[in-house]
Amino acid sequence: MTFSIVAFDPSNGDLGVAVQSKFPNVGVSIPFAKAGIGAVATQSYCNTSYGPRGLALLEQGASPEQALDILTGDDKQRDYRQVGLIDAKGRVASFTGAACFDWAGSLQGVYCCAQGNTVAGPQVAEGMVRVFEQTQGMLAERLLAALQAGQANGGDRRGQQSAALLVVRAGGGYGGFDDRYAAISVYDHPTPIAELERLYAIHRLTYFRSDPSQLTPIDATLATELQHMLHARGFYQGAVTGITDPLTLKALRDFMGWENYDERIRDDHLIDLEVLADMRQKHALWLKGQQSR
Repeated sequence: MTFSIVAFDPSNGDLGVAVQSKFPNVGVSIPFAKAGIGAVATQSYCNTSYGPRGLALLEQGASPEQALDILTGDDKQRDYRQVGLIDAKGRVASFTGAACFDWAGSLQGVYCCAQGNTVAGPQVAEGMVRVFEQTQGMLAERLLAALQAGQANGGDRRGQQSAALLVVRAGGGYGGFDDRYAAISVYDHPTPIAELERLYAIHRLTYFRSDPSQLTPIDATLATELQHMLHARGFYQGAVTGITDPLTLKALRDFMGWENYDERIRDDHLIDLEVLADMRQKHALWLKGQQSR
């Protein structure tokens, strides 16, 4: 019914799960994770208690294998369960019940474990692990690439319906108040993985903080462009001077809040290039809309 991957990034401690299924709204029942502790994917006829209980066991010092033994040991329906688990040391464990629909199984890789049931064959898990290990970049993007690989290798034999991505990082949530670095779910869609990637791009721009390598000074040319843009949108009332003065910075800050770039608002004379590109694109569409009136 489902294929998923749990993974860990030793470079920054990110933990996460990506999943796709011919079942609606898998995001509420399959992926669980807690920063500094681990990640769990519970599927097939999933026992959703495996998520919080598994994380609690890891937090209490159990290894992934020990946690799975405890979870499945007292579950009378364990033959119908499937679960993958990884801890904050990158150790993995997996379980596939004997009664899961074929093909059902898992494959452990370097800082990851892929599992699937009712999928096209072992190549689904193999492709996910291979692509995850070969892909560079952020954990969320590696998980999405692995999910695409699972689908490309046959995926769920019944088709596609929903997908989810969950990545946790200490202080990684909005405003730094929780660990939900990326928590995105597609309830029902003909191509849920592609939709998940589209939503991730929006999430990345809205919720992620600026990459220092993407910051650029607001020079005279850029200040002039911003003043024209902000004046057109009603946020800047001053003269177009090309000077990044307090009035310009205040207008920029207000506009960025208006457009939901909250996490990338700054108090200096720098601007995020990703934000700037999005501002230019949206402003061009706004101008086109004004001209068509």
